[in-house]
Amino acid sequence: MIKLVGLNKYYYLGKTPLHVLKDVDLEIGSGELVSIMGSSGSGKSTLLNILGILDSYQSGEYYLDNHLVKDLSQRKAAKYRNQFLGFIFQSFNLLNYKTAVENVALPLYYQGVPRKKRNALAMEYLEKVNLLDRAEHLPSELSGGQQQRVAIARALIANPKVILADEPTGALDSETSNEVMNLFRMVNKEGITVVIVTHENEIAAQTDRLIRLRDGVIDHHVVQNQTSG
Repeated sequence: MIKLVGLNKYYYLGKTPLHVLKDVDLEIGSGELVSIMGSSGSGKSTLLNILGILDSYQSGEYYLDNHLVKDLSQRKAAKYRNQFLGFIFQSFNLLNYKTAVENVALPLYYQGVPRKKRNALAMEYLEKVNLLDRAEHLPSELSGGQQQRVAIARALIANPKVILADEPTGALDSETSNEVMNLFRMVNKEGITVVIVTHENEIAAQTDRLIRLRDGVIDHHVVQNQTSG
């Protein structure tokens, strides 16, 4: 599903380029549940942004479902994101003035799905994350864990092949974090590839494979368990 070959990323700050990712080779298969860890400055957020087609790279190759992702126009990049990817963030990124059902339905709005149909689908996905009774609540009326479940439902409604989650449990307590991870495992069992960037060992331990980054290089892979898929 995801393949990186000799990928390099630089940031140009003044005269000296900062080499953030160095000849990264990486394969993540369809239906894997993977975590990426690394200290601050290791390149993990940059890697996730490249996987999410939110940032570019200078050399090497990135294939997403056998499509070469390089030097894409904004329109084509948006098309690939809509076709393949769902995003989940630490800060939830919900629209404060929209209800839970409206937030979940948002990706379908951008796809031109009629309002009645997209809201009906959004209700189905809220039920999937056990939030049907909170459908008409605003984000300010939801707990952090409930907001993250809304964000997961929003990511799922467009039927992505890959979920990219950036510190999805970073703002949650341990009990709520486990609930969110249970949702990720449920989603993964349905065949969706899930990639989680985290700094929490407890979260990484619940994934099937750990990829550790150090100074822009993949330090090692650890196959941990085969509880999903």
